[in-house]
Amino acid sequence: MKKVISTPKAPEAIGPYSQAIIKNGILYTSGQIAIDSNTNTLVLDNIRLETKQVMLNLSEVLKASDMSFSDVLKCTIYLKDMNQYHEINEVYASFFDNTPPAREAVQVVRLPKDVNVEISLIASK
Repeated sequence: MKKVISTPKAPEAIGPYSQAIIKNGILYTSGQIAIDSNTNTLVLDNIRLETKQVMLNLSEVLKASDMSFSDVLKCTIYLKDMNQYHEINEVYASFFDNTPPAREAVQVVRLPKDVNVEISLIASK
């Protein structure tokens, strides 16, 4: 049986999907973009702040699942410009300890709401 995870501390889904699903103890999140759930506005000032907001949103979904970044097994990063990879990577890395998860980073043509980065993850206790 799957369980829907939803928290008001992360942006509401902007389509027919859930913030996350848990099945058999494994959490699958939808991609998060840099929407500040307090103001419902996009954080697009610069790629570092944008990436930080994405990671904070993922953190809230993890908390709602009684998990943390130490439980993350894999992340997928979608970015609009591979030239921003280094800056995204630095912010992303600051959320993990010495055992970061598996990951891929893929440059895409366009992301929802024309953001620069979207990240999803899989986690398990």
